[in-house]
Amino acid sequence: MNNKPTDWTDWLSKYGPQLLLFARTQTRCEEDAEDLLHEAVTESANKNDGKTPDLPLVYATIRRRAIDLARKNDRRTAREEMVTDQSDTCWFDNTIEQNEVAQVIDQSIKKIPEKFREILILKIWGEMTFAQIAETLNIPLNTAASRYRYGLELLKRDTNLNSHE
Repeated sequence: MNNKPTDWTDWLSKYGPQLLLFARTQTRCEEDAEDLLHEAVTESANKNDGKTPDLPLVYATIRRRAIDLARKNDRRTAREEMVTDQSDTCWFDNTIEQNEVAQVIDQSIKKIPEKFREILILKIWGEMTFAQIAETLNIPLNTAASRYRYGLELLKRDTNLNSHE
């Protein structure tokens, strides 16, 4: 006699945990694994006329869909990195883009670490107070102020180096 459950509830309770475990090993996060499992079971059931599918088919579907998902995510990440590559894009408005000083500052500000850069941008161009910056970034007020000072120092050092080149 066949020991394979025919009821979906029994099938899912018997095989669901092992299929989810396999899906977790094939994906990068828990949510993707759960989505992948759902899609694979649905696809496999549709191929089996709505009946509970054979496990090898579900495992193969999970694996195939995981490969597709990883490729899709990698392609999206590559596209996003290309779009967000800001090395050639001037962050200042076009009216001062031709100004040599703006170009030096633009290149220098892109070189400093993000935690200092975001403070400088919020303070100088966003015209925010340190209290507003601290609230926005969820950091202590003194941290916002010290990062501003360090950021200015880094910016000053880099622009001084550039002026001597």
